[in-house]
Amino acid sequence: MAEHRRMRRGALLDAARALLAEGGVEAMTFPALARRTGLARSSVYEYFPSRAALVEELCAVDLPLWAAEIEAAMTVADDPRDKIAAYVGRQLAIATDSHHRALMALAAGDREAAAAAGLPPDAAWERIRAAHAGLTDMVVAVLADLGHSEPRVTAALLQGVIDAAVRCAAAPSSPPVDRLTADAVRFALDGVAGPLLRQPDALDGQQPGGPA
Repeated sequence: MAEHRRMRRGALLDAARALLAEGGVEAMTFPALARRTGLARSSVYEYFPSRAALVEELCAVDLPLWAAEIEAAMTVADDPRDKIAAYVGRQLAIATDSHHRALMALAAGDREAAAAAGLPPDAAWERIRAAHAGLTDMVVAVLADLGHSEPRVTAALLQGVIDAAVRCAAAPSSPPVDRLTADAVRFALDGVAGPLLRQPDALDGQQPGGPA
């Protein structure tokens, strides 16, 4: 019996992922879940009494898997710069996936509804916050190896670059994701001046950031 319930629960999560990937937030309804899995709508509610409960379960299962993907990409990279490139590139690949986008939109909508009602953030949003903190921990040591004196501050700034790239990717006029990712990686590694930061002579005697 327990195995049967576990399999049904897994089937509902798989159906929710598919609906989010195919049609976004609007597609992920309990009637659609019932149709996709062949269950009665009342049976869906036996496993997940609310949409918030379903979103929280998806976050509980999927966020660690996504974090493991990023960590694995960093592990196989050869040097600190390559690790940063892997960190940025893999995050963007995950964050621009339709399933991830829709899940984050659902969680954000539930958080806004809770805030409007004067309630604290729900469990899903707390899991997302904790997952982002874990990503920061993942990159701090690499930034220290690159010589940053305040690696946690740098990690927060780096995350800002990634978050900005995700917002750009969602814009109607966004460039292709692979080009956007390449630009974000380049910016993360070399900053606004790009290769000029490594070529002082090209700055006409000026130090990066101002006059000599």
